[in-house]
Amino acid sequence: MFADDRFRDYQPASLRKDFISGITVGIVAIPLGMAFAMASGVKPEYGIYTTIIAGLIVSLLGGSRYQIAGPTGAFIPILLAVVLQYGYEDLLIAGLMAGVMLVAMSFFKLGNLVHFIPRSVTIGFTTGIAVIIFTGQLGNFFGLDLDSHEYFHQNMAEFFSHLGVVNGYSILTAVIGLLVIIFVPRIFPRVPVLLVGLIIPTIFAALLFPGQVETVGTAYGGIPQSLPKLQFPEITWAKIGTLFTPALVIAALGAIESLLSAVVADGMTGDRHNSNRELFGQGIANIVAPLFGGIPATGAIARTATNIKSGAVSPLSGVIHSVFVLLTLLLLAPYASYIPLAAMAPLLMLVAWNMSGYKSFKQILQLRTSDSLVLAVTFLLTVFINLTVAVQVGLLLAVLSFVKKKSEQLQIDDPVDIQRQRQESLDLTAHFQMKKFTIRGPLFFGTAQSFEHSLMASIRRMPRVILLDMQYVTMIDATGEDKLSLIIDNIKKAGSTVLISGLPDWGLDLFKKSGLYEKIGASSFFPDEASARESFFKKQETIESAARESFQRRKKSAE
Repeated sequence: MFADDRFRDYQPASLRKDFISGITVGIVAIPLGMAFAMASGVKPEYGIYTTIIAGLIVSLLGGSRYQIAGPTGAFIPILLAVVLQYGYEDLLIAGLMAGVMLVAMSFFKLGNLVHFIPRSVTIGFTTGIAVIIFTGQLGNFFGLDLDSHEYFHQNMAEFFSHLGVVNGYSILTAVIGLLVIIFVPRIFPRVPVLLVGLIIPTIFAALLFPGQVETVGTAYGGIPQSLPKLQFPEITWAKIGTLFTPALVIAALGAIESLLSAVVADGMTGDRHNSNRELFGQGIANIVAPLFGGIPATGAIARTATNIKSGAVSPLSGVIHSVFVLLTLLLLAPYASYIPLAAMAPLLMLVAWNMSGYKSFKQILQLRTSDSLVLAVTFLLTVFINLTVAVQVGLLLAVLSFVKKKSEQLQIDDPVDIQRQRQESLDLTAHFQMKKFTIRGPLFFGTAQSFEHSLMASIRRMPRVILLDMQYVTMIDATGEDKLSLIIDNIKKAGSTVLISGLPDWGLDLFKKSGLYEKIGASSFFPDEASARESFFKKQETIESAARESFQRRKKSAE
């Protein structure tokens, strides 16, 4: 199906670079996989399983040389909502269904459609997700035992109602982790700060105040030192119907996130990814991961960027990253039980801050345009309702904004009277009259009504001929063609003739297919205004000449 040139020009020296970058990304991926899983309402080991399986499959089957896949922060609100409403088992089914949808998207070559999603929508829901992730970690930061709710305002009310029982040891642990994450990169830029940000506060908590803070072990039990056995979830038609919408949202967000990550990788390396192949790889990964207990995964921008900065040359670095995480699980899993949840909080808060895109959010908001409205609405709906509604409404507003902007581009120049005065005085009309209208811009459903109103309002007195100069028309859809047909019918009923000049070839093809070309008549189409005028006046002169001769004959007969 896809030709793989991602290993093109691979050299023995490249293996060392891939090995180093794979280990580096693996070290980063372990704490993130655990943290994202817990924030999504499932056990931390499920994030590790996803990192191993999805990372391996996307590296082997995906469309980018450098993509690193796994659980991501963008999925947290969606997965948490599914877990709260349906449970973990149904989350696996929704993830598998999303994988099938992604594979279908690849076969239908929908990979490029993601580029048509407005930036105001993506920044809006990304910033909204960041707010949800950040505030969702306040409970762990302050050591509070909070129940998770479906809506943001419910979770915030829960948080504020428990502020009187904060755990000082948890706050101290979280602050230590936060300081490590902030200052270690400035002093030791090559140190894997996320891993260190877990290890140091864990050591502090274990040595200075053991048993005073909740840990991964006390909250979730020990992490198994192996991958789970292959197990198919129980899928029924009823569950497919119930989980279709969540699965569709997971698939859509997975496609957006993975392809954006691949675009970022292209920008950093000058390479070009295969969008449809990337969707295929992501789809297969999300089909297989749930069979081993893994949660939905997608391309991870931060890990992909780390992979590139660490010197990755090929997808082999992603394979090595997965193998490293697997070996770590087999050898060191018991030690993860000692990690305090408060140490995880700063890590996820940092992820939320980095993904928020606050600079872009502020920039678009300051434009005070329709994009600002789309951004604000998408953001607020993401935070206070859910991502599904936010994206639907955001896209709808973006489309309406686009239609409005396009409708404002249509212009009909003031009519120009074109006439040729006769030299002799006859009993016939004193001149031949033609009005020319120049149409500029798109003629589609958003402009069809205003086009009819503007054109007919400009014709105060119906001339013999109306010339429509359409050389500047940029598009015509079915609604625009139908409206033009009705206008021409009305003009003909008034006894006038319609000529069309300058219509591009694609417009002629459209008119021929719709039958409008035949209705107007082939002789009424001209390549430019000059030829239309010349043809019309020649025809009128012929008519006039015949009329003159007839007049002279009648005059002689009368004499």
